[in-house]
Amino acid sequence: MNYTLDFTPVIEGLPSLLTACLGTLMLAICGMLLATIIGIGGVLLRQSKITPLRWLIIGFVELIRNTPFLVQIFFIYFALPLIGIRLDPTPTAIIALGINGGAYAIEIIRGGVQSISKGQMEAGLALGLHKGQVFRLIILKPALRAIFPSLTSQFVLLTLTTSIASAISAYELTSVSQRIESDSFRSFEVYFTVTIFYLIMSWLMMRLFAFFSARYFAYPVK
Repeated sequence: MNYTLDFTPVIEGLPSLLTACLGTLMLAICGMLLATIIGIGGVLLRQSKITPLRWLIIGFVELIRNTPFLVQIFFIYFALPLIGIRLDPTPTAIIALGINGGAYAIEIIRGGVQSISKGQMEAGLALGLHKGQVFRLIILKPALRAIFPSLTSQFVLLTLTTSIASAISAYELTSVSQRIESDSFRSFEVYFTVTIFYLIMSWLMMRLFAFFSARYFAYPVK
């Protein structure tokens, strides 16, 4: 089989692909922020003394972790209009990414919180701090330091998961590459280039997280 490589369609579509990379990063960052909020809020509710709230969070985590992301994003995209809420594909993708990442963040953060001894919590209360200050200053920050590598790995995976948002035509790298491929029929050239772009974005995310780790969590353990 003779196949001649031709990257001309990729070169011509390079401005669109680079702009789509920004769309992918925007989806990823917004999804991470929402996932972090859901993760921290979910941990607080998971530790609530109200049993129905605890079971609600447990059920949410199990539901999201045991269903495919593609099904989740389709459900949100097609279910919200049934209750009168119509969103464009990009906001829908952000919500789906945040919910998906949040379910995993809840379990990761919960593991970090449980690693903090109760003695430190009691010491904070004894010093006159209210429960919110104890959670934020004594529990959350040390817990985040302990679970930061696991949490960032999950967020890098969330960046790659944005590609599934192309199923609802959200503006991101995979959806743009699919249009270029359908017009040019140069599948290998297009997806080879897209693979390189995803590698670069993942590397940039890892470097960004490494910067935050060095900036905010690099303090002596003892």
